Amino acid sequence: MTGFARSAGQGEWGSAVWEIRSVNHRYLEISPRLPEEFRALEGEVRERIGKRLDRGKVDCLLHYQLEVDLKRGLAINRAILRQIEQAIGRISAQVPQCAPVDPLDLLRWPGVIDPPDPQKASAPLLALLDGALEALVNARCREGERLSALLSERCESVRQHVAWLRARLPEIVEALVARIKGRLLELGQQVDPGRVEQELVLLIQRLDVAEELDRLQAHADEVTRVMRQDKPVGRRLDFLLQEMNREANTLGSKSVHIDSTGVSVELKVLIEQMREQVQNIE
Repeated sequence: MTGFARSAGQGEWGSAVWEIRSVNHRYLEISPRLPEEFRALEGEVRERIGKRLDRGKVDCLLHYQLEVDLKRGLAINRAILRQIEQAIGRISAQVPQCAPVDPLDLLRWPGVIDPPDPQKASAPLLALLDGALEALVNARCREGERLSALLSERCESVRQHVAWLRARLPEIVEALVARIKGRLLELGQQVDPGRVEQELVLLIQRLDVAEELDRLQAHADEVTRVMRQDKPVGRRLDFLLQEMNREANTLGSKSVHIDSTGVSVELKVLIEQMREQVQNIE
């Protein structure tokens, strides 16, 4: 399911912002992006996301900024800074025309400013992550409610089409029998009536779609029932809609009348609309 959540906070450990984005995916795929000094938290981040989400491609980004204690000043690693100064001196001796080094560029050099203590910042950072996850889950729940209403509406349309075609089946069979008998009369040849009746029975059995209609009705009812469950149902809905699509295709292949063909097309349109939306459901 799609969703976005953001959680920010600050303290003596620094200031941080978590951003979590999720898009549709058949399985759960987590992609955390953390600052180098907090790489050790990646396992915990994956575990916490995995406990709250079951499906989707999830991008989790941490923005971190060290808060400077104005009384103590910046914690500069003087040993590394001295090595950089010596390296700059050697280069300047060989290339006299090079531009002077900006002190701010030196401060940006990795390791010049001592990084924050990950142990000190990990607890508040993970608490912020939990807040962002809670907001993301709530957003996905709201989207799920809208999708549930849409799928319920489509399932009701499927049931209406099935009921209409079921009521039309006797007329369709009668029209088929009358058409075949009429063709035989046009041929003007003597045909054994018993043999004709036998062939008609076999033809009607091959074209019978009552079972397909029963299964479509049952699958639509099952989709409605599954959506009421308080647990991840996306993969089960995927399977049910695949089965519904198979029954609609069989209905179309057995069709001998424009009415049953039209219902088959309408059902496949409805099922495809539901399959697209089910990809958004966890």
